[in-house]
Amino acid sequence: METRHFKHWPKHLPRHLSVPATSLYANLDISALRYPHKPALIFYDSLTTYRDLKHQVDVMAAFLQNRCGVRKGDRVLLQMQNSPQFAIAWFAILRAGAAVLPVSPMHVTDELTHYFEDGGVSTAFVAQDLYAQIRPLMGKLAQHAIVATYSDYLCASTDLAVPQFLSEPRQTFTDPGVIAWADAMSTRHPLLPEDVGPDDLAAVLYTSGTTGKSKGCMHTHRTVMTSLVGAALWEGFTADSVALSTAPMFHVTGLQHTLNASVYSGATIALLPRWNPEAAGALIERYGCTHWANVPTMVVDLLAHPATANRNLSSLQNIFGGGASMPEPVAQKLFDLCGIRYMEAYGMTETISQTHINPHNDLRKQCLGIPTFDTESLVIDPETLKPLGPNKQGEIVSHGPQLMKGYWRRPDADAEVFLQIDGKAFLRTGDLGHYDEDGFFYIADRLKRMINASGFKVWPAEVEATLYKHPDIKEVAIISAPDPRRGETVKAVVALKDDRKGQVSAEDIVQWSRQHMAAYKVPRQVEFTDALPRSGAGKIQWRALQEKEWEGASKP
Repeated sequence: METRHFKHWPKHLPRHLSVPATSLYANLDISALRYPHKPALIFYDSLTTYRDLKHQVDVMAAFLQNRCGVRKGDRVLLQMQNSPQFAIAWFAILRAGAAVLPVSPMHVTDELTHYFEDGGVSTAFVAQDLYAQIRPLMGKLAQHAIVATYSDYLCASTDLAVPQFLSEPRQTFTDPGVIAWADAMSTRHPLLPEDVGPDDLAAVLYTSGTTGKSKGCMHTHRTVMTSLVGAALWEGFTADSVALSTAPMFHVTGLQHTLNASVYSGATIALLPRWNPEAAGALIERYGCTHWANVPTMVVDLLAHPATANRNLSSLQNIFGGGASMPEPVAQKLFDLCGIRYMEAYGMTETISQTHINPHNDLRKQCLGIPTFDTESLVIDPETLKPLGPNKQGEIVSHGPQLMKGYWRRPDADAEVFLQIDGKAFLRTGDLGHYDEDGFFYIADRLKRMINASGFKVWPAEVEATLYKHPDIKEVAIISAPDPRRGETVKAVVALKDDRKGQVSAEDIVQWSRQHMAAYKVPRQVEFTDALPRSGAGKIQWRALQEKEWEGASKP
């Protein structure tokens, strides 16, 4: 095992992590017992205590068991913004013995169909503004849908600007199998005894890949617990912490470093469903937020907002993030304003967040950090699979207790991503990088064909597979293009069918895309060409298009 990074290990932290051998629901149960009257959630100045949170989780879990027939091992889809209902649904699904299948609120019907079919899902939690995307699946793939109205939890008056989609009154849905959240919460059913252990399936989180179809990463209560306990300890969570929730909870960063780490610690969560720098600054100042997991563009937006200059943000103790590097000028401005350094980290959906984090005592810039608790990372030659030494560029691979148990129903994909080194299972990250003499890891490029737009990972093959359904497109290649704010953005290079040339605009392609894929995947740029470059074997040479696009520009 490579141990040189231990010289930089935080002195106040153990090198080995003892993880509770319990279900994730037990974290809520224990915090509710310890801190019953303490606010667990803040939602635009409306408070939910730990006692209330546990009570509502238990009511909803009983509803799932008795009215929806949810049993141990089932999968339940969860599609919402950060909200009290997301937190309640997450723990209710776990308490019912099922596994959570969280998906982006930006996903549309075409994408949701894959999750229902591949995940074998029949029950879903969905926000009422998103129900239209699931409605075509009701009675076919979805048998039960619990529709949440965010405004149900806006109980206190607030001077914060509440977005319209949050303040809308409850709608009435009469489709068979649909029930309003409030109606489900008003029921009273017996809660079956908990029959969940640490090695039972807790979540199936979908991540895309080069095949064009997203794959579900299987995580147990133990793998999720390993990551969240490590996050809470490394980032200094306590029962008196207040976490600002801006990273989406359907994604591992928001899920682990805000929701789960906070509940485990008995901390308070200040919820912000959609990113708003003015509201974020107000919540930090009003509630003394101490922890904030984000993507660097959120920090950029907050520091650039005019209201921030007059805010007191001194309560912040830890600002954590990944998905993209933090620009040096922004990091310096953050330090000047708050007196703290940005903590960069690295992880994947397959590892339920962090495998590497920068230590408090040596926060390096544009650096992934060092392997975290009980995690071993190497750099290997992508061709020979042999480990390389310091400052040698290769593929980063990781071994640790937070690794997924495999892809859902995809043993073929497991064989591609796992490899054995000295009798240990290592995960191939698909990222090129190196580690230095101190054991700190750095990323250089990607073996995977992936676009990172403000922390949102876009897989070109998946977008291409959707665009090929467009009736006027003959062939298409998705590449990244420079973007001053997002770092890089999605660009489509399109060859139209001969009889449609000159009759289809770039805006036509964009608008069609908005109807068939999540907003972050939609091409922001469209370039038309008569034909795409091809190799001698007939393969589209996307790399040549990519390199041409970035000529003279610096990769993020």
